[in-house]
Amino acid sequence: MLTYFFRRLLGAIPTIFLIILISFFLIRLAPGGPFDFDRSLAPEIQANLNAQYHLDKPVYVQFGYYFRDILQGDFGPSFQYKNYTVTELIAQGFPVSLQLGLMAMLLALLMGCSAGMFAAYKQNSRMDYFVMTISMTGISIPNFVIAPLLILIFAVGFTLLPAGGWNSGALENQILPIITLALPQIAYIARISRSSMIEVLRMPYIRTAYSKGLSSFYIVTRHAMKPTLLPVISYLGPAIAGVITGSVVVEQIFGIPGLGRYFIQGALNRDYTLVMGVVVFYGILIIVLNLIVDLLYGWLDPQIRLQGRAGAG
Repeated sequence: MLTYFFRRLLGAIPTIFLIILISFFLIRLAPGGPFDFDRSLAPEIQANLNAQYHLDKPVYVQFGYYFRDILQGDFGPSFQYKNYTVTELIAQGFPVSLQLGLMAMLLALLMGCSAGMFAAYKQNSRMDYFVMTISMTGISIPNFVIAPLLILIFAVGFTLLPAGGWNSGALENQILPIITLALPQIAYIARISRSSMIEVLRMPYIRTAYSKGLSSFYIVTRHAMKPTLLPVISYLGPAIAGVITGSVVVEQIFGIPGLGRYFIQGALNRDYTLVMGVVVFYGILIIVLNLIVDLLYGWLDPQIRLQGRAGAG
């Protein structure tokens, strides 16, 4: 397993390099530049700014400077947020996005797995059809539609919760954003866990357990739970990264000072270093999360561990 871990870690290096390379050149294809203000700068000031940030050099030379700084752990200064480095902005915004994303995924796991397994246990019943109908509805409605509806109902209609703001992370300010992020994931996880549970319940060893007179609760919790969770675990890596990165729209709607707002403002202002820093950071995050999921998958499925040892030999 340790050999498998280091092999995957080394395999991630070319992926990270490609993320940096492609993102660097794509962002420079967008029209405009970081210093194209409404009121034109004096030519000498514009030239000094371009020279300071190496923007007067050819693009491949700029990439060389940037890649050298990345290897030293420096994402560079922000072009628009004066007196702030990109690393400082990420350190400010990411904990907020991470908190919302993890809470949303925890809620999605609890509700999605419970609903999916219950629907599988009651396959082809009214409850099964109800759960799957709700799941399809949750998948079909995007976050930018769910968020205003929740604000309209709970903030404007019943005035139970604030419509936006962070308020130093107060619980009442987190409820609506967390629910908005969690609802689509609940739907996906419910469908995945239902399909997996149906397949597991048809396995010969499950039928043998029933023939021995074991209770349904014991069979599900002791024999069916772990193999049922394998597809869910596989989904978790990209799902967690997707929730955290997908909070960009939600953070804008609810006025939350997370990393998503910095990313949007950086893109609008052509803040090259800020956009690049967020993209590279999220790329590394996705790779790390997928690696963690692979290790968890190996822990849940002994066959994967045996294959890893065989491959290492």
